[in-house]
Amino acid sequence: MVLGIMQPYLFPYIGYYQLVHAVDKFVVYDDVNFIKQGWINRNRILVNCKDHIFTVPLANQSSFQTIAATEINYKLFPQWKSKFMKTLAGSYSKAPNYNEAAALIENMLSQNQPTISQMATTTIVDIYQYLGLKKEFVLTSAMYNNGELKAYERVIDICKKENATAYINPIGGQELYSKEIFTDSGLALNFIKSNKIVYQQFNCEFVPWLSIIDLLMFLSKEQIREYLSAYELI
Repeated sequence: MVLGIMQPYLFPYIGYYQLVHAVDKFVVYDDVNFIKQGWINRNRILVNCKDHIFTVPLANQSSFQTIAATEINYKLFPQWKSKFMKTLAGSYSKAPNYNEAAALIENMLSQNQPTISQMATTTIVDIYQYLGLKKEFVLTSAMYNNGELKAYERVIDICKKENATAYINPIGGQELYSKEIFTDSGLALNFIKSNKIVYQQFNCEFVPWLSIIDLLMFLSKEQIREYLSAYELI
């Protein structure tokens, strides 16, 4: 079995879904420390042909607590959601799939999940299923009980508990993980590298690696599914 492990990101870019697609089982790594200014509660969309960052408000953002313990600020969230949906309408209403994509996004943001882990995981799982695909997802906060381990040792322990034979990590992990160490533990290690992806964004100069929201607006499910395989393993 091939395993993937990654923190939950909100409406992540296509490369995240490629990692999900490349593995047999996907582990959401949500009992590690929250990363400020990362992509856990924010991402980028297209506004006036430029990238625009949106950020879900949090109640207790701190790098000293886990992602799973980081709560949505529901005093601010309703107003934020209304403004965000208006921003999507102003930016994408003329996109080919706006109505269907906006309804999907509205539904995901209306489920009243208490934590950013739950909300971000919903965006990952629901969009993957929306594309007509199936995958088994599991949260580290619900399993494994190995929080005392650090870095690659914890990853290897999760792989062993899942009886995995191979582990795939994003390309940035080349500086963190050694193939030799994984091989010594009976695991094949590969890194996933996304191929260049370009599609029409109105008449704009193409802005790469935006949130999956951008692809949902402009591309059909079939086109997005094709892009899920546009990667190489190193």
